Amino acid sequence: MTRLAFTGAIGRVFMWTFLLCLVVVVVYPLTWMVLNGFKSNAELFGNPFALPLQWGWDNYADAWNRGVSNYLTTSILVTVTSTIATVFISAWAAYGLTRVEIPWSRTWSTVILGGLMLAPTVALVPLVKMFQAMGLYNTFWALLILYTAFRIPFTTFLIRAYMIDLPREVDEAAEVDGASRWTSFWRIILPMCRPIIISVVILHILFAWNEYLFAMVFTSGTDMQTLPVGLTSLMSKHGTDYPVVFAGMVIAALPVVVLFFACQRYFVKGLADGIGK
Repeated sequence: MTRLAFTGAIGRVFMWTFLLCLVVVVVYPLTWMVLNGFKSNAELFGNPFALPLQWGWDNYADAWNRGVSNYLTTSILVTVTSTIATVFISAWAAYGLTRVEIPWSRTWSTVILGGLMLAPTVALVPLVKMFQAMGLYNTFWALLILYTAFRIPFTTFLIRAYMIDLPREVDEAAEVDGASRWTSFWRIILPMCRPIIISVVILHILFAWNEYLFAMVFTSGTDMQTLPVGLTSLMSKHGTDYPVVFAGMVIAALPVVVLFFACQRYFVKGLADGIGK
C-alpha cells in the first residue's frame, strides 16, 4: 500500500512538473512579446529579456495609427459574418441529416464530409479566376464565401455528431404541439446543442482570425487586408521598428485570447461531446 502511494506521489509530481514546463513554454513567448511592445529599439536590442525602463503606450498607439485599426476592423467584420454564416448553415445541414428523413441522407453526408479532403491550395488558381470573372476579387464577399465554404464540412461534421444522440422524443413532442421544422430546429434542437455550437464558434473564430493564405491571395488593397496580412505588411514597411511590430501582434492576439478564456469551459465540454459521439 505504501509502495503504491509512493508511486502515485511520484506520478503526480511528474505530471505537475510537465504541466508547469508546458505553461512556461506557452506563456513565456507571449509575455516576452507584450513586454517588448513597451520598449524602445535601443532597449530591445540592448537587453531583450529585461523589463522596460519606461512603461508607455506609444508603441501601441503608433501601431494602431499605422494601419492596425483598419486591419482589426476588417478582421472583426469578416470573422463575425463568416462565423454566423458557417454555424447557421452547418447546423441546418446537420439537422436535416440527422432529424429529417431525406432521400440518400448517407450519400449527402459523405459528399459534405468529402469537403474535408479538399486542400485550399489546390483550388487557389480556379478560385482566383472565378472570383475575378464574378467581380468578387479583392472584396469582402470573397473572404466571406471562402471562409464559410471551406469550414462548412468540418463544422457540419461536429454538429451532426452531437445531434445524432439527441432523443427523438423531443422532435415528436414538438410535432404533436404543432411546431414546424423551423420552430423545432430554432427553439428546441439548437438550444440543446449549445455546448457544441459554442465550440464550433470558437474554432471558426480562431480559423478566420488567423487565416493567411486566402486573405493574402484574394485581397490586394490595404483597405481589405486582415490582421495576419496587415501585420506582415507592417513588418515589411517598419521592420526595423520591432517594438511597434510587437505591439501590433499583441493587439491582434488579445481579442482571441480573451474570447477563449471566457468560453473555455463550454469549448472543452462541447468539443469532447461532439468528437466523443
